[in-house]
Amino acid sequence: MITATHTDSARRDRYLTSGEWSRSTIDSGLAEYAHHHPDRLAVVDGDRQVSYAELDAMIRRLAGVLLERGIRPGDSVVWQLPNWLEAIVVHHGALRIGAVSTPIIPIYRHREVQFILKQSRARIAFVPGMFRTFDHRGMFDELAPTLPDLEHVITVRGSDNEFDQILSGATPLDNPVSHASTDIALLLYTSGTTSDPKGALHTHESLDYENRSIIELFDLTGEDIVYMPSPVGHITGILYGLQLPFMLGSHVVFQDIWDPGAGLELLQRRRCTFVVGATPFLHGLVHHPHRAEYDITLRVFGCGGADVPPELIRQAEEQLGCTATRIYGSTEFPTLSGGNASDPLDKRATTDGRPIGSAEARAVDEHDTPVPPGAVGDLQVRGPDLFTGYVDSTLNADAFTSDGWFRTGDLAVIDEDGYIQITGRRKDIIVRGGENISAKEIEDLLFEYPGIADIAVIGMPDPIMVERICAYVVPSDQAHPPALDELTSFLREHRVATQKLPERLEVVEQLPRTATGKIQKFVLRDRIRDALASDNAV
Repeated sequence: MITATHTDSARRDRYLTSGEWSRSTIDSGLAEYAHHHPDRLAVVDGDRQVSYAELDAMIRRLAGVLLERGIRPGDSVVWQLPNWLEAIVVHHGALRIGAVSTPIIPIYRHREVQFILKQSRARIAFVPGMFRTFDHRGMFDELAPTLPDLEHVITVRGSDNEFDQILSGATPLDNPVSHASTDIALLLYTSGTTSDPKGALHTHESLDYENRSIIELFDLTGEDIVYMPSPVGHITGILYGLQLPFMLGSHVVFQDIWDPGAGLELLQRRRCTFVVGATPFLHGLVHHPHRAEYDITLRVFGCGGADVPPELIRQAEEQLGCTATRIYGSTEFPTLSGGNASDPLDKRATTDGRPIGSAEARAVDEHDTPVPPGAVGDLQVRGPDLFTGYVDSTLNADAFTSDGWFRTGDLAVIDEDGYIQITGRRKDIIVRGGENISAKEIEDLLFEYPGIADIAVIGMPDPIMVERICAYVVPSDQAHPPALDELTSFLREHRVATQKLPERLEVVEQLPRTATGKIQKFVLRDRIRDALASDNAV
């Protein structure tokens, strides 16, 4: 059973008294709209359009299936699904019975998936058959002998569509299993400074407040139509693709495989008005060669998940005709800051906005003492949408201060007006296209490769993906260094996600280190930046 691992009674009392926590469960809105507005459009998934009544019926049937399979309140329900209608059904079906929705992003492979399934002790999982040429069902079948808790794997779509089969014969759950706003609703894994993914726990309260704060920030109404190209296994996709539309009584338009031309076509045909996505999504729309040929009605684009070039925000404002803004958040604290139409364009382009609603942020020194406005410090945050600890409780001591602030691991400057600008990262991660990738995980694996004496993995700048992966290698034999394809083949044998494979190899005689032996990665980042500039010049 999944339960909270980090409790803060003072925080709970404060937010309940102030009304930031409304005692609502995040699955209640969809059922309410299905009752009062059954024919209203809820989901557009390719050529398929589903009403609130149809969606609610599917969710009730799936909830019945889960109970029939022995899933109970607090149990983890794993799903590794693309931006498909079925992801909504599984997510809300789990919540209807008081279970914990546990998404896995589709890019994860054997190594990451096995860890998540073991730690969450999931007894049931929903996966595609084949998606983007990868056999997800085959992967789960391979892993099954190592997972004593896993009893049921349900294939979604494909030739063996078990999902539709079990729904067609299921007994609908007419009355939700009792669950409270204080219960854990979401277990979501994120890559950070550790080799293994970290499972962050969110309650109904934290997720409900997060969505309501975004609705208020951008003045969203039932007339807004949500466009969702961001993976629904991410916090962005979960919040704004699986939850927010149904709090508005609006609908969501899914795109399961990213293609900017197809995205512009969807925006035009479906008259979408609101989207939150990482830098590659905004870059793809703004720089599409035929963008000017499309008539779109986009009103707001919140861009986060990776470093956002200021010029991209300015271009989006001009060329897409929307309010474009940088936003900052994480799996642990979904959206700390952002801007809206009331903020100057320069602030929306050059900073990550101001804290949203009741969110708080401070930049501190090594003693957790706040630094003056304009000075760089370690960013610490707290607020109603802060997660309630990691499923591995041993990680909480380093994550939180004694007075409840969460240590983000990022460096930031907060100006006198409260605008936040992220200037760097303490935590050693690479942000590739909005995905957090642990450098340590790749380094640990490559240290096992024969012929490598020392290694450092860093992010190198990229105009579209923001960062790509570069491996600096000191070979055991300088005369016979490994080749890049040899390293990537080795990592593939360990079945890591393709996005974690190095895309450039630099062979060096030694790595720059401090007097205490710590690798100076900032020196390597400077080197690769110069090398890329030289390559471009040539």
